Amino acid sequence: MKPLLIVRTGRAPDVISARHGDFPRWFRLGLRLPSPRVRIVDVEQGDPLPDPDECAGAVITGSASMVTERLPWSERTAGWIRDAMDVDLPLLGVCYGHQLMSHALGGRVDYLPGGREMGTVGLTTAVEHAGDDVLGASLPDRFHAHATHEQSVLELPAGAVALARSERDPHHLVRYGRNAISTQFHPEFSAEVMRAYIRRKHDVLREEGHAPDEMLAAVVATPAATGLLRHFVREHLHGRRDMSAA
Repeated sequence: MKPLLIVRTGRAPDVISARHGDFPRWFRLGLRLPSPRVRIVDVEQGDPLPDPDECAGAVITGSASMVTERLPWSERTAGWIRDAMDVDLPLLGVCYGHQLMSHALGGRVDYLPGGREMGTVGLTTAVEHAGDDVLGASLPDRFHAHATHEQSVLELPAGAVALARSERDPHHLVRYGRNAISTQFHPEFSAEVMRAYIRRKHDVLREEGHAPDEMLAAVVATPAATGLLRHFVREHLHGRRDMSAA
């Protein structure tokens, strides 16, 4: 039985993980897959990635690193993403993983104009693409999602399409191929985790001209965004022989 990889590119801050757990736990909860079906590969710490043919799919996590740093482990993972795309492996990139997928496939990643985007943000589906896409068609016209990022995908790779956007970032949800999607937002975040990130950055946010108390008050549940994880299992993994009991 081939596992679903959680490609770990970073970790939650200690003050958050001590109370809420860390990235792998959040993804396992959202994907609702039993632990034996999941394999964690910590690329930031040097774990080697298996051949794409040896896994059922992969979720690429967020990170405190920046894609533009082009760290050796990150560039190796970008090469693996290209290999995975060649065999149509189901892929879901989130935040750093989203940016790394676009970078790997020829897009441009850099700092988001206007600075950090953080908190529960309103997203709008891209009507010109979403209606013709199974994922896009499953989303409401407007929905909420949790976000925290300084860099973003500024230019999509050739052939990629954006399925949802925020007021500041036109590429919050992207499809690259039949089985490859990515999100700038965090479908794995709960409302409490989002609040914890805002509290941790409270002073920095004020210095940057944000209103952290208002951001905290605006945090709400994000069922449509969270549902994307189950959509990934249902549409891209469920029905594949190796994950048929998921």
